[in-house]
Amino acid sequence: MADDPYVTLGVSKGASDDEVRRAFRKLAKELHPDISKGTEERFKQVTSAYEILGDPEKRKAFDRGEINARGEPRHSGYRQYARGARANAGAGAGPNGGFDEFGFSDIFSDFFSSGAARGGARSSNFSARGQDVRYTLEVDFLEAALGATKRVTLPGGGTLDLTVPAGVGDLQVLRLKGKGQRGVGAGESGDALVEVRVRPHPFFRREGEDIMLEVPIGIDEAVLGAKVEVPTISGRVQITVPKGTSSGRVFRLRGKGVKPSGKQEAGDQLVTVRIVLPEKIDDTLAYFFSEWRQKNSYDPGRK
Repeated sequence: MADDPYVTLGVSKGASDDEVRRAFRKLAKELHPDISKGTEERFKQVTSAYEILGDPEKRKAFDRGEINARGEPRHSGYRQYARGARANAGAGAGPNGGFDEFGFSDIFSDFFSSGAARGGARSSNFSARGQDVRYTLEVDFLEAALGATKRVTLPGGGTLDLTVPAGVGDLQVLRLKGKGQRGVGAGESGDALVEVRVRPHPFFRREGEDIMLEVPIGIDEAVLGAKVEVPTISGRVQITVPKGTSSGRVFRLRGKGVKPSGKQEAGDQLVTVRIVLPEKIDDTLAYFFSEWRQKNSYDPGRK
């Protein structure tokens, strides 16, 4: 076995992860024992090299001189990352062998999905997990907060009813076990990975499990106090605005936030009030405040 995985894969030490992957993909397809005769040892070398360079942590450890080309520690202070992945790296490695740990099934499943290798060589001895497939699902803000059932159209034309759990976050990925591409041989099917994208709401905003909301109030409501109806994600409620409420005051509605699936308690809704003046200040209002200002020396804190 070569002492340098970079030499084995034919890449430079500055090669990107994509370059390493492409080099391994090319060599592995050329050297796989189901395709070419007498290449099993060379295939094992290439596979072992990719086990080092295809894993970011192992690659860094090798570059620092902490492990050798077989993934073994060069000194006792380094914890070996490899856990038997190379033991099954040759022809016929099953779904629990080295292929799955390093994503090798993604490389081979499309190549062997026809059930026969190049030149008519059968791949009956080869097993690999099917590829994962990725989808993007857009949901409304309230659907994400409260949960919903959405129908996903698969590339093949089929449909799948997907349960969107309450409290799912924007860009969160839902994993559907076994709903990806079929495995090769005895390999299990891959998973479907659904990335959820939450559409923004006109006035709700989410921070963790809390819902943020701004509500406008009139100057009379701020001065005299009022009962103000506000929306929540579960319906409308009433809050009491006390006399003398300043703009920016926050009212907390406990339990009116998001309750993610599996959690006992919901977050809160935080309502911030903003005083909004009339579009037109009439003579009566202007006269009242003119008289009030002459008789009072109120200073809100300006310097």
